Amino acid sequence: MVWSGGTGRSNKRFPDTGYGGSIAAAWLRTTLAVAICLLLFVVAGVAAETGAVADHATGTFEVIVTPETVAGDPALGQMSIAKTIHGDLEGTSTGTMLTAGSPASGSAAYVALEKVTGTLKGHKGSFVLMHSATMSAGNRNLDITVVPGSGTDALAHLAGRMNIRIEGGRHFYDFDYTLPKEAE
Repeated sequence: MVWSGGTGRSNKRFPDTGYGGSIAAAWLRTTLAVAICLLLFVVAGVAAETGAVADHATGTFEVIVTPETVAGDPALGQMSIAKTIHGDLEGTSTGTMLTAGSPASGSAAYVALEKVTGTLKGHKGSFVLMHSATMSAGNRNLDITVVPGSGTDALAHLAGRMNIRIEGGRHFYDFDYTLPKEAE
């Protein structure tokens, strides 16, 4: 018996599942799903052992982006950013952003570091966010994380990820984070 494996080529090792992929591909997807579930359980266990409490914050922000001069290559851009943040996180931030590419052409990237100072659901302090984003042919990938060890005062040991969205010209944030129980 000869199986196509979903590729149209003969494959004696992995039969076609009938859904456009081989059993090997289905096995790989299942294995990855199980591995991700196990990782989530480990992360939850570590949070429980360390006494960390998970929470979610939402709100809006206004941002002022000011272009700066980059010595050397005109293909690279540098900007300073200043935000006023409202909602579950109230405060301000300042930072620096480096850019490359052309958003008008559909391909670009940026990285940024941003120091946030304010109050997160009653916990006052500061922390640093690290941004990394790419856009290619309309596909976007944005990753914003708290820099480990950057939290101060009641935000010491803060960890988390933030997502930004723009709707109707307004900027919104969603922030999933953990804080130690002592900070509660």
